[in-house]
Formats: sequence, structure tokens, C-alpha cells
Amino acid sequence: MPSLCRDCFSHSAEAPRRCTACGSARVVSHPELFSLPIAHIDCDAFFASVEKRDRPELAARPVIVGGGQRGVVSTACYLARTRGVKSAMPMFKALAACPDAVVIKPDFTKYVAASRQIRALMEALTPLVQAMSIDEAVLDLSGTEVLHGAPPAVALARFARTVEKEVGVTVSIGLAPNRLLAKIAVERDKPRGLAVIGVAEAAALLAPEPVTILPGVGPAFAAKLGGMGFSTLGQLACLDAREAMRRFGEDGPALVARARGEDSRPVRPERETKSVSAETTFERDIARPEEMEPVLWRLCERLARRLAEKGFAAGGVVLKLKTARFALRTRNARLAGPSAVPETLFAAARPLLAREADGTAFRLIGIGAQPLVEAAAADHGDLADPEAPRRAARWTAMEALRAKFGDGAVAVGRGLAARR
Repeated sequence: MPSLCRDCFSHSAEAPRRCTACGSARVVSHPELFSLPIAHIDCDAFFASVEKRDRPELAARPVIVGGGQRGVVSTACYLARTRGVKSAMPMFKALAACPDAVVIKPDFTKYVAASRQIRALMEALTPLVQAMSIDEAVLDLSGTEVLHGAPPAVALARFARTVEKEVGVTVSIGLAPNRLLAKIAVERDKPRGLAVIGVAEAAALLAPEPVTILPGVGPAFAAKLGGMGFSTLGQLACLDAREAMRRFGEDGPALVARARGEDSRPVRPERETKSVSAETTFERDIARPEEMEPVLWRLCERLARRLAEKGFAAGGVVLKLKTARFALRTRNARLAGPSAVPETLFAAARPLLAREADGTAFRLIGIGAQPLVEAAAADHGDLADPEAPRRAARWTAMEALRAKFGDGAVAVGRGLAARR
């Protein structure tokens, strides 16, 4: 059976328990190991790993990256996860489960920089790289064997080692014949893993798995399927296309195909960005607009940076508010012209906030850009708004100073209260 050592990259047609070249136990064996082209790459506890990289004294400590007591967990290192901490868990629950955890506020500047390093290394493997998030991507390495002088599995093992050496974090890899199986595979061997699911075994391997293993099947849909007698993928896979259509509607045949491990989606290098936003949860519920406005300003600055990173501007803004009772309110406003400048975004969002500040206590505020337009179309100014280019120039100058001297080098007065 074909095998590969993930430490020295030696490979053979046999499947030893330890590498015969270097003695490593990190040997992966699979009948289809050297013929599978689709890889799903997921950085291991990415935000927490970057923080541990930069603070080696935290290597043996449980680390949680997230907001304050009222916030949620963005990422937890694997040590914290063994204590029951999970992503998106309320921070107070995370600290109850792991009271000795070191809590670090997110630093997206660092995470974006590390993500870009990893993305560049991915693109050295193949041009067919589809980013799924800041720490996750799917790659198609079909036809790259001549380029790398080795099958995709070997090239991926080398990539993982390079990421560890050059970026200082680890990745897990799922290798399969299609995107769905690669995604399922990567979840089977974390952290620092390389898991393989082949064509021949897919249906049998998936059959006993719960329906929730399929991406997009959440608790509500799983409960609905369970009520219809389908709790495992094998039960779904038995349906033919006509029966699937009758039971589940137009999406039924595709659902059944996925239950069998079938997936014809190509890897698309460019994935459409549908929204860009920024939000924060207050440490305590806030009702007064004068307390919320400085926070809204800081979010508008954050949104402007994210728009710039992605090459977009806002054609309008969406204000998001969540009440103390978790009721969600969203309000929209169109801009006179596309913009990626905080001052313009804030001017559009501020009246929306004023109308909603009716004495209701809020626990969360957010601002988003919708619709998105190309950055090149933004902030040119016209007769109705001749100051737009000057606002854009001021913002660019401020960002340049911050990049050189730090975020605290320059600030707008209305945002100072939000820094406290």
C-alpha cells in the first residue's frame, strides 16, 4: 500500500508502521494516496497559534482569543479545547470551563499577515486555490506532479513543513477526490494531520456517520431529517433521485448525492465576497446613543480597513443592533456615492443609530457594507459632495502614520471614548 512519511517525505509502495528512512511514526498510508488531487487545508487553532508563536511563554498554557466577559470565543488552542472551550462559546462559559486560560484580544493585523504568507505558499503549489476563510482553503493539484516532481500528497506534506518553519503555525490537510470529501477528511485528523478519503471507500465510510457531518446541515435541518427517519448518511444514500425530490424538494437529489460522497463543484480561485462587516459586543448593555456613537466610529474605521484589504467600497451601510434580550435589528441606508472612508460610513450610519436609540438596551452593535462595489469607483466626489476626495486623502494619511508609528499615533476625537 502506498505510504508517505510526513517528516522526511520518503514514500514507497509499502506501509511500514514507522518510516524506514528516518524512524518517524508520522506515516500515512492509503491505496489512493498518490492519485488524489483535491486538498482542504485548515490552519490549526489559527488565531491562538499565531499568539503562541509570538509569545513562546504561552506554549504550555491554555489560550483563548476573544472579547471580554460579554464577548465570545474566536479561537481556542487545543489545550483549552480539551477543557471544553469551543469557538463561538460565550466568554463567561469558556472561562468557567477553563478558568486558568490566558485571554487575548484578537489582533487581525497579525492574523491577516500570517494568512497572506500561507496563501502565497498555497499558490506556489497550484493556481487553483479557493479561500474559504482567513485560515482555510481548498486546492486542486490536478496536473501538478511534473511541476513538483512528486504526487500531490508529497507536495502537500512539504507545504505543511514549510508553513511550520516560515510562518510558525501548523496546518491539517484533508486529501480526497472532491471538495466535500476533502472537507470531511481534514476534520478527522487534527491538529497537524493529513487524512485521506478515497473514491472506493467513500460511500461505506460515510454511511454510519450522522447527517450533521455534511457542511450546511445544522441542528434544525438535522432534527427535521431525524423526524423523517434519516439520522445517518447511509439512510439518505439509499434514496433514488425521484424519492429524494419527493421528500426534500429540488435540493433533495443533491443532498442524497452528498450523502454518498459525490461532489462535482470545481475549485474556483476567486470566490465572490458577498459582505464585509465589523461588530462588537459591549461589556455591559448600553442604551444611550452618546455611549454607542464612539464605538460605532471605531467599527466604521475597522470596516474601512477590511474593505481596503478586499478591494471593495460600500454602496450603502447596514447597521446591526442586538438587544439585551437577543432580538436583532438591522437598518439600511444607501450612500450618495460609493465610499471606503470611515467618515462617510459613519455619517450614513449615525442617523440610523439615532432612530433606534429609543431607550432600548443593546448588547451588540455592528456595521456592514452593502452593496459592495469596486474600490476604484469610490470617493471621487461630485457636485453634491466635492469633499469626498479630501476625506479619502485624510484617511489614507492617517493610515500611513499608523502603519509607521502604531495604531495610537493618530486618532479622531469621536473615537477616543471607545478606546477606554
